[in-house]
Amino acid sequence: MDRFRLSVLRRIQDPATPARHMEKRERLERYLEVSDLESVWFARPNAFAWLTGGSNVVDRETDAGVAAVGYDGTGICVLANTIEAERIVEEELPDLESESITLEQFSWYDASLEEAIADRAGDGRAAADIDVTGLERVDLANLRQPLTRRDRERYRELARETTVAVEAVCRELRPDDTEHEVASALRVALSGREIEAPVVLVGGSERAQRYRHYTPTDAQLDAYALISVTAERGGLHASCTRTVAFDPPTWLEKRHEAATRVETTALAATQEAAARSDDADTGTAGDVFAAIQGAYEAVGYPGEWERHHQGGAAGFAGREWIATPEHDAPVERPMAYAWNPTVQGAKSEGTVLVTENGLEPLTTTGDWPTTTASAVDRELELERPGVLVLDAE
Repeated sequence: MDRFRLSVLRRIQDPATPARHMEKRERLERYLEVSDLESVWFARPNAFAWLTGGSNVVDRETDAGVAAVGYDGTGICVLANTIEAERIVEEELPDLESESITLEQFSWYDASLEEAIADRAGDGRAAADIDVTGLERVDLANLRQPLTRRDRERYRELARETTVAVEAVCRELRPDDTEHEVASALRVALSGREIEAPVVLVGGSERAQRYRHYTPTDAQLDAYALISVTAERGGLHASCTRTVAFDPPTWLEKRHEAATRVETTALAATQEAAARSDDADTGTAGDVFAAIQGAYEAVGYPGEWERHHQGGAAGFAGREWIATPEHDAPVERPMAYAWNPTVQGAKSEGTVLVTENGLEPLTTTGDWPTTTASAVDRELELERPGVLVLDAE
């Protein structure tokens, strides 16, 4: 430490590890052993949140946050500069004293976060999820899968609150609302619940038919609208889409039904692939994608899958992976999945938890019209969100 000094701001004396951290520590220990590393460091916001439950974000335009968290086989260490350390302790790590975490700080004018990580890692072999001189650069998304029990609990809360906010805004829509106005209302509703919204798509009847990513404009909703949101809190991401109609096009019901059947088929295939993985016959993202391709053909829209990605695993990213043909990512459980098939102006999307006990739709409130959707090639029926028809007056 010849360039600057790291100081311990807070060190935990109790060596006991909370149960909710034990599973993640065990994964990290296995990772260090298999990779022949002495420490691993996370500075990207989703990875920081995965290990600490807190946020290291100040500037959303950067890949890395303002603090890093590392594990060296003996304990968890949060590293932050003197500007951020106290705030992070008090606001992002309120349970620090019970979490067996050490927080160390360095002077902001002496070094960057990357330099501090390198100094803290020392001469031992180490890896990080950002570029750090002397450390291996790694993608650690696989460590975040599958979801731990505590993460699943937090996921349920996030998904429920997200859906409540989205549906509340949708019930107030009018045909002359602009896409921008609706997007603003969604962000306010979510922010009031301490939920960020990295993705807010609002497509009125003209643009929802032309584009799959209907980023908001000043166009009015007119006859109907698609509302798609990916929301984030504590690093976890929940996605859902709702369809609202004032003067439904004659084709909307048929296309929406087709999209729900493709989504249900994808979920059935996901459940099947996850069960295979439990038996060491690994089911993959490519297996699910093949089922999706077949579903589009069965409902009368072959090739429609080429116009938009179909979704994939969800968790500490909007999509931990996006399925493609022949994609070999393993389908695991317990894990969240968000499939988002589109059919020429219609879309069906929700976040669903896949466990040994079956499918648990997370983005649902019981206060929205539903439609019963059946998989095209498997024995599965699910209630999926339907089209909410509102009075245009």
